[in-house]
Amino acid sequence: MKTLIPFFQQLLKDKNGSYSLRELVIAVLLVALVISWIGQQFFGKEIPESMFFTFASLIAGGTFGYSFEKKVVNIPPSNDQLPS
Repeated sequence: MKTLIPFFQQLLKDKNGSYSLRELVIAVLLVALVISWIGQQFFGKEIPESMFFTFASLIAGGTFGYSFEKKVVNIPPSNDQLPS
């Protein structure tokens, strides 16, 4: 259990190590997608097909956007670049 909490915290961070709303939205949509699939497979609860594909496409869009994100490297200014 102690290893699961840091794992979930890392899932919600972006490439710079900051918490991001995009990762949170992807995680919530992924949970909704899995719950809807479980409901359909085991309990016979039908959800509209368009809703299922909407969740899947939003997850794909969010993860695709993550691949374009660049990691920001903060380089401290050297002494000659500091304001006087």
